[in-house]
Amino acid sequence: MSNNNNFLKITCFSLLLFAFACKEKTGSSTSSSYFSTPETGEVLKAGDNVTLKVNFSDPLVDSVQYFIDDLKVKSSMDTNKVQIDTKGFALGSRLITAKIFRKGVEENATTNIVLLSAITPAQYGYKIIRSFPHSTDVYTEGLEYHDGFLYESAGDYGHSALLKETLDGKVVQKQTLDSKYFGEGITVVGDKIIQLTYKEKVGFEYDKATFKLLKTFPYNHANEGWGLYYDGNIIYNTDGSNRIFMLDKNTYQSKGYIEVYDDKGPVTQLNELELIDGKLYTNIYTSDSIAIINPKSGAVEAYINMKGLPHGPLAEPDQDVLNGIAYDATGKRLFVTGKKWDKLFQIEVVKK
Repeated sequence: MSNNNNFLKITCFSLLLFAFACKEKTGSSTSSSYFSTPETGEVLKAGDNVTLKVNFSDPLVDSVQYFIDDLKVKSSMDTNKVQIDTKGFALGSRLITAKIFRKGVEENATTNIVLLSAITPAQYGYKIIRSFPHSTDVYTEGLEYHDGFLYESAGDYGHSALLKETLDGKVVQKQTLDSKYFGEGITVVGDKIIQLTYKEKVGFEYDKATFKLLKTFPYNHANEGWGLYYDGNIIYNTDGSNRIFMLDKNTYQSKGYIEVYDDKGPVTQLNELELIDGKLYTNIYTSDSIAIINPKSGAVEAYINMKGLPHGPLAEPDQDVLNGIAYDATGKRLFVTGKKWDKLFQIEVVKK
């Protein structure tokens, strides 16, 4: 069955669920008690207080316990409304549950809220410090700087590869991928290099020194493979949504994720990753922006407007996409490039 047919079926099913939910009382569970406030899907800023008011099926209760996701945030011995502070909770959709106890019998009511970032992102620009040659044959999907060399993942079916390059553009090592694979993000994990594929649901583990393929591993926690970055403890992974997954450094399987929001809503198309001074830098695919993200909260703290980088014309103008961020932690140098660009730029981030 085609992906389009699957999408249509999933969409229709979701609409049916939504229509059914709309006929129910707001936030109601299988019980007859339900939340009158907050309304299901109410949007708040992180740190806002939210009032919880339940319409109880029976006002005679022994106690009521209130939870955000799995964390108990308040207890009450009566049916009065309560207030909770959302400070410190992860951004995105948060489930609120009231557990109602009467003579040993538990009744639940649920609703949810959506937490946006309370931060107005700072706006930055850039200054070009220096430019280096970059191969116009390389469809850049992943980029990192280690030990004086660039490690780059080239995408596109029939042209995917893992590359080790000097800053002046010389390829010193190369491992090509079978034409059935579309190479995506890479990251260095100790003496290994990890590379994802776009839609093939498989990742590769290489020996960093020899580029010898050591093993393949399944990639099943997301629909597509996009960016990677290893911070010495966690492997961060994007899939084009507003989620950044956290992968186990040994198994490469997901241990959870953060959801990325700014003060307006979810930030999607998160792609190539780098960690700089404790913040995640990720380009927003098909745009001229790099988002600077707090990896603990998922809040976008700033945007860098990268518009106007002076690279040469492309044979396929519709593929003219910024997509490569690498950081030299020792030399404090930040590099960026794009798919099949003729230049790699060393830049400095500047306030507007």
